[in-house]
Amino acid sequence: MSTTKKRGPNWRDVLNALRQKRVILTVLLGFSSGLPFLLVGNTLGLWLREAGTTLTAIGFLSWVGLAYSMKFLWAPLLDKTNVPLLGRLGHRRGWLVLSQLIVALGLSAMAMVGTGGGLMVFASFALVVAFAAATQDIAVDAWRIEASRSDEELALLTAAFQLGYRAALLMTDALILIVVAKTGWSLSYFMMAALMSIGLIAVLFAPEPQSRRDDADDTGRPLWTPMGLFDAIAGPFIAFFKAHGRSAIIMLAAISIYRLGDFVMGPMAGPLYIDLGIEKETIGAVRASVGLLATLIGVASAGLSAIRFGFVRTLIVGAIIGPGSNLAFSAMALLGNDLLVFNIAMAVDNFSAGFAGAALVAWMSSLTNIGYTASQYALLSSFYAILGKVLKGFSGQVVDALTTMTDLMTAYAIFFAGTSLIAIPTVFLCLQVAKIPGKNSVEQTP
Repeated sequence: MSTTKKRGPNWRDVLNALRQKRVILTVLLGFSSGLPFLLVGNTLGLWLREAGTTLTAIGFLSWVGLAYSMKFLWAPLLDKTNVPLLGRLGHRRGWLVLSQLIVALGLSAMAMVGTGGGLMVFASFALVVAFAAATQDIAVDAWRIEASRSDEELALLTAAFQLGYRAALLMTDALILIVVAKTGWSLSYFMMAALMSIGLIAVLFAPEPQSRRDDADDTGRPLWTPMGLFDAIAGPFIAFFKAHGRSAIIMLAAISIYRLGDFVMGPMAGPLYIDLGIEKETIGAVRASVGLLATLIGVASAGLSAIRFGFVRTLIVGAIIGPGSNLAFSAMALLGNDLLVFNIAMAVDNFSAGFAGAALVAWMSSLTNIGYTASQYALLSSFYAILGKVLKGFSGQVVDALTTMTDLMTAYAIFFAGTSLIAIPTVFLCLQVAKIPGKNSVEQTP
């Protein structure tokens, strides 16, 4: 029997695939998924800080993003049921349309109420957006994984999804600030709500993935029966541990801290810009130019690396360069409001975050079982985010506490540098993942 290792696709094969309709639709769905994320996260914190909200309150309000981390609780519903009326569009497509419409309505409500309408009411609408956006993520991830016909295509669609997702992040972290400077926050959020139509258009052209549940560990029991409910909730966990054994614990631990430092520092990024005195137009222009280019290079590099060298090797590299984001913000706090420093920091931040994010998503996508695609990926992505989403709520308190011992900028610098140290156990766990036999071994490629 031949032991010759299968050669991965070359660069020309990868670039040619970028012209496929399926890949383009994945980019658009990625954009739709990424659009609400910062609007109820870091960008919202910038709006709140400009309105005079304390750092501690901003940190606590970031907990609306916990909806993203708890999505595994209702992901079985998306695996087992169709949306009434909209279900005629297809199992995955129906859920996509419903969640996208709610996101658009929620963003519009935030725009109408504004920070002056009461912080609790404003936060409630932000929570609605986060819940609907998390539901959209479940459906998009399931569609992306089930639409992939091979590991090579999965890596490609993952990179395409990340390109669209990161483009949306830059839109809501950069271009929106240019618009805000001219029109104000409320009108800008109305415009973001209108941009959700991009996702709706993509769904209309996206094919419904062919069901492969007959090949899965899915019992097919109705969700409303006791055994059906048990299978929907426990099935994804059982299938995951059945597939990976004791190694599942190491894998889940690696996932849970892989982007922990990035999550924890997130709520303080916007306030740092404000406290440094950087103009919104400057923030938007730099992140939309230097940041965009660095993001595209980072995401594309991770996608091509996953295709050529395997998911796990790419995961290890991402764990090493990921903390570049944290250190870039620390340097910016120490060096002050300098345009060159800001440009370099944004380049480092966006490249490292783009590469590490795409590396993690590609690897997690390769671990799911058909039949539990939405539930299992939601489980993995919840492990990826839940610890960071909980801890980031205290980020404002940490910075405020540090200011009792030093000045504000030094407090920011210490905080951001401290979050980068999480990379040490992350790299260690990724190296342990690489030792796991089979698909997770560094000897394997897609």
